[in-house]
Amino acid sequence: MHGKSITIISIGGNTLIRQGERGTIEEQFEHTEKCMASIARMAAGGSSIVITHGNGPIVGNIVIRNEAAKEIIPPMPLYICNADSEGGIGFMIQQSLYNQLNQLNIQRDATTIVTQVVVDEHDTAFSNPTKPIGPFYTKAEAERIQNEKGWVMVEDSRRGYRRVVPSPRPLRIIEADVIRKFALDGVMVIAAGGGGVPVIESEDGGLKGVDAVIDKDLATAVLAHAIGAETFIDLTSIDRVYIHFGEPNQAGLSRLTVSEARRYLAAGEFAPGSMGPKIEAAIEFLEDGGQEVIITMPELLEPTLKGKAGTRITA
Repeated sequence: MHGKSITIISIGGNTLIRQGERGTIEEQFEHTEKCMASIARMAAGGSSIVITHGNGPIVGNIVIRNEAAKEIIPPMPLYICNADSEGGIGFMIQQSLYNQLNQLNIQRDATTIVTQVVVDEHDTAFSNPTKPIGPFYTKAEAERIQNEKGWVMVEDSRRGYRRVVPSPRPLRIIEADVIRKFALDGVMVIAAGGGGVPVIESEDGGLKGVDAVIDKDLATAVLAHAIGAETFIDLTSIDRVYIHFGEPNQAGLSRLTVSEARRYLAAGEFAPGSMGPKIEAAIEFLEDGGQEVIITMPELLEPTLKGKAGTRITA
């Protein structure tokens, strides 16, 4: 396996819990199995694969459970909720991968690495929360929750209202070296789930968890650079990148260059809480030496790899 190029695949949290669903574990496993089916077929060719994933609705649900049981069990800080979601979602992906590979009579190991991601404790994000987590609410529900809990609630891409929390920029992946070693040895690695567990570094080099949620696409770009990945596949809940999204004149883009992506981003075409970070991550990845970014839905991965769907971004 040594000498193989690494493909990093990022799965959106909203592909595991779809809008309008209750979010039961059975629903989550069903979506994960379908998503892993196409990734398992990629693995059949021997590709070195690292998988990252979002945790938006799921970590929000963990926080809600915390709040509901706070009179019985001390609530855990958000960074522990992040770690919990990494373990739980990683397990679902591992098991689904095992099952899909088993159906193809392929033996490959998969493992989850709970990943620590260094952020700057002075990042301005801590005074300006922007990252949506948890379920969607109506405007009336959002106003009630904001009054009761003091959470910051915002409208998210015309789909409803969600809680937002600080989202500092990822600087360094603590476990990057071991992730790269495993990937090059043929192990399929699930890492940086939900953007990883945000930690700050003290002057003596120690680490401490901090309450925030790191954008998983930006964390994926940092990890991709650290492990030398060549291709970044971003699987999300829409089929491709759009300009004028949600408007009567919306238009899908099958190909983009970095300069075009930067221009559309500067023009405000990509929402900060959804497509914006994906485009930022794509630009960062390509400018750091990556070769190609692909954005599409999990069920369209295979036609996208054949050039028949999705969006491809290149330098």
